[in-house]
Amino acid sequence: MNAPQPADAPDDLGRLRLDVVPLRLTATVDEAADTFLLPAHARLLCLPIISGTRVVGTISRHTLNNVFLRRFGRELYGGRPVSSLMNAEPLRVELSAPLEDAARYVAAHLGAPITEDFILEQDGTYAGMGIAVDLLAALQRRVDAAFVALKASQAQLVQSEKMASLGQMVAGVAHEINTPLGYVRNNVEMIRGLFEEGVAALTEHHRLVSMLTSDALDEDALAAQIGRCQQLGASLADSDLLQDTRDLFRDTLHGADTIKDLVVNLRNFSRLDQARTAEVSLNDCLEQTLVIARNAIKNRLELIRRYDAELPLVRCSPSQINQVLLNIVTNAAQAVPDDGGKLLLKTEADADWVRVHIQDNGRGIAAEHLSRIFDPFFTTKPIGQGTGLGLSISHQIVQAHGGAIHVVSEQGRGTKFVISLPRQVAPAASLAA
Repeated sequence: MNAPQPADAPDDLGRLRLDVVPLRLTATVDEAADTFLLPAHARLLCLPIISGTRVVGTISRHTLNNVFLRRFGRELYGGRPVSSLMNAEPLRVELSAPLEDAARYVAAHLGAPITEDFILEQDGTYAGMGIAVDLLAALQRRVDAAFVALKASQAQLVQSEKMASLGQMVAGVAHEINTPLGYVRNNVEMIRGLFEEGVAALTEHHRLVSMLTSDALDEDALAAQIGRCQQLGASLADSDLLQDTRDLFRDTLHGADTIKDLVVNLRNFSRLDQARTAEVSLNDCLEQTLVIARNAIKNRLELIRRYDAELPLVRCSPSQINQVLLNIVTNAAQAVPDDGGKLLLKTEADADWVRVHIQDNGRGIAAEHLSRIFDPFFTTKPIGQGTGLGLSISHQIVQAHGGAIHVVSEQGRGTKFVISLPRQVAPAASLAA
């Protein structure tokens, strides 16, 4: 059998090499059987047979057992040369071959049951033996190590995507907070000006009282002071000014309440102060998501809500489900045109499932891309505008909750995502806290 050729890789097979003294072509079957009985050869399935320095075949325990179990088998075959029972096409592996290539080659040529180990060669000459199960075990260890590294990388990528989503979310919330904060500050500045006028008026009135109670009364100074107080009082008592001040207070309180609502919704969206899983209404999750995504959808999308008022609660990880909803709503907002964009949000339930429908009238997804949208790193966005992990992570989150995401799309007409979660669900496995 043709062996895998050497490659530029570390000599991993050298650690598996066994220094087994080969049999000569002139050795007898009895000698081969006695060699198998040596303690050093207890794990070997076959012995190499050489001519000069080159391997010409192997003789296996399996073959000897089959022969010796026959009636008078040892008497008939014991004195014959090993070449009469040898396998002339042994498994050959170049000592410098990569471990993966060697394992692939050996695994592809092993029979059932496994009766052969493999020969190690160096430039065509015999270099030792290798045990097949040791080779497969070494490959398994390497695969396990690679899997651990892959899981660690996946966790890092998931965390990176969550941080990217968090950055976008915080940027949107910051923009939403900045607007009411701006007019709250402006109103406070205006009210401060009125306050200073009031302080000035109060000071002048206090001075007038002092003059009226003084033993030395200057009538001219008193008249001038009364005039100043009347002027300041008339300015502060102006009906338009008083109404404007009331409006400033009302707008300031409204702005403060808006900021409070944003902070509360942000807290509810992330659920940082709650247990990892909780019973929540997906209607509430959608509303919290819309608050967080408001900067992306306002003035661009007509929102159509069709919520099931009797929607049952779902036990889930609210922060993870909110992340899924935010990813899909944000993608929808980015896909719709600047004018005439619509976003339908619908919830429903049956005996087994609670579903969320998110449908837009955007540009849609090409048929050749539809089957790949949940693949890690797949994105149709320009370079630098998407990691290709948002939908992949969303898919993993929903699957971890025992649910599924289905998508239908037609180019030029829009896309619909349907998120299905079981009504009774065990606590979901967290992806990356």
